[in-house]
Amino acid sequence: MELAGKILIAMPGMGDPRFERSVILLCAHSPEGAMGIVINKPAVDLSFAKLLEQLNIPVAPEGRDIRVHVGGPVERGRGFVLHSADWRPQGGSSMSVPGGFEMTATMDVLEALARGEGPEAAILALGYAGWGPGQLEAEIIRNDWLTGEPEAGLVFSRDDGGKWAAALRRMGIDPRTLSGSAGRA
Repeated sequence: MELAGKILIAMPGMGDPRFERSVILLCAHSPEGAMGIVINKPAVDLSFAKLLEQLNIPVAPEGRDIRVHVGGPVERGRGFVLHSADWRPQGGSSMSVPGGFEMTATMDVLEALARGEGPEAAILALGYAGWGPGQLEAEIIRNDWLTGEPEAGLVFSRDDGGKWAAALRRMGIDPRTLSGSAGRA
């Protein structure tokens, strides 16, 4: 089961409140585990401008403003910029994510955005979601997650509150019909 580049959509019976109604873009998946970014949980008390100020990154008049998200419960003090594949840092320190996405965890992407440059579409995530070997697969089998194909319009949409239902509707599922309990036919 290859899941890198897929989205995970939390099922209503998700037992972990940190992931309730979450949509996650899986950036990496291997036998050693998985790593993803929650794309629909905005950081309510931190703006991009305030973050740049804290990091002493000057903002040009044409500087860009992107949304800051809580990317997951692991390493919440570390930032990851999930962005379109139209930009790569000079040193090639981005990670390609299947589906036409890149993830950059270096300051150069923040500096580029502050200058009004950088990728066309981007979100900043503080922290990430991580799974050990076989853990994510077990959660999928347990019916904690649905998997789907990502779409840039969904990933970078400004409607964070609507992403969960939109991801389900893209799969042909009415969110009101989902049950919190799993079953086998």
